[in-house]
Parts: sequence; C-alpha cells; structure tokens
Amino acid sequence: MLHVEGLNQYYGGSHILRDVALQARVGEVTVVLGRNGVGKTTLLKSLMGVVPARTGTIRLDDVDLAGKAPYERVRRGVGYVPQGREIFGRLTVMDNLRMGLASMPAGSDVPAELFELFPVLAQMKHRRGGDLSGGQQQQLAIARALAPGPRLLLLDEPTEGIQPSVIKDIGRVIRQLADRQTMAIVLVEQYYDFAADLADAYVVMERGAVLARGAGAAMASDGVRALVSV
Repeated sequence: MLHVEGLNQYYGGSHILRDVALQARVGEVTVVLGRNGVGKTTLLKSLMGVVPARTGTIRLDDVDLAGKAPYERVRRGVGYVPQGREIFGRLTVMDNLRMGLASMPAGSDVPAELFELFPVLAQMKHRRGGDLSGGQQQQLAIARALAPGPRLLLLDEPTEGIQPSVIKDIGRVIRQLADRQTMAIVLVEQYYDFAADLADAYVVMERGAVLARGAGAAMASDGVRALVSV
C-alpha cells in the first residue's frame, strides 16, 4: 500500500533523511526504530506532508503523494498521530473527534466503533481534551486519526509518557486494526518491547538512513535491540 523511495530531507544545511526507502503493507504493522535524533519523526512528517520532502517518491495505492498538502493526503487515506498528541485542549472529546472528520462530507457522524476501541472516550465525551490524562489524550489522538477511516495510519511514539496499563490497551488496538486487513500501519517507537510485540516488519534508522530492515519475527535474532540501545 505504501511505497517510499529515495526520500531526502534537509533542515537548513543539515541532511536529515538520506535516500530512505520504506514499504508498508496492508494488514501489517511496520515498526521504525532508532536512537533519538536519527530522523524518525521527520520521516513521518515527510510522509504526512507537514515537512515537504526535498526529493523522493511517496506512493499510496499507486498515487504519488509527493507535493500534495497534508489535507490532500488525509483525503487520500492517510491518518497521522503526531508525537506529543496535539489534541485541542479547550475542545471536548467529541469536538476533537469531529475535527478528525474535517475531510469528510458535512454532517458526517463520529464512527461508533471509536468508542468500542477506546471505551474510556465514551465515558468522557463531554470533557475537555485538556482535562484528560496523558494516556486518555493519546487514545483520543489515535481515535481522531481513525475517524475518517484511513488506509494508512502513521503513529509517532504513542507510548511516550503513558502508563503501562494504557500502553497495553493501545497495543491491543493497533494489533486489532492491523488484523482487519484494511489498513497499513507505520509505527515509530522507542520502547523496544512494545515494538517487537507488534512488528510484522521492522526498519532501523541511523543518521537519517535505513541501517537494517527485516521481518518482525526476526528482530531478536537480527540483534535489533543492540542496534537501537543508547
């Protein structure tokens, strides 16, 4: 579903992404790992169009997304959960979810299945996003990205600052979404064990380039933990 080739990105004179190639297949979780500062977040921002790539191709279902604005990528089926969640703190949970429907026809309803995936949100529909705990905000951010029914879901470190019980819930939802065979998932993650439990495929980055890649089941034998340890 997602096919990336020759992706390069610069911040000023710094070469951040170096000829990155990546594939993510429907029904699979592709995990992107690496130490801090290797370009993982920039990669997702480039895929989403938040940071326009300097060179390279980004194809989703044989449609080239290069040069398209973020809202156009959303309409093409890309969902994005940024690092730090970036929910609207003054808006209610329901209004945050409605914001996720901005690319849909006017009057579209918030999908009921979002509350099945994240029951805590059903209990807090009318609370402001800023009043939720960190874990609840992360679930809200994921639900907001899922609201329009993406075919590609990009997740940037969803376990950051989250309590263990919620990490388990988020992992369960990610696996459930992949198993439906309706979307591809790209997960940037620092928490190795969480990534290894979910990965169908993995990519390790170093200094903006792909250092290693392989099947998720081979992460231990491939020595991936040592590659990403500080």
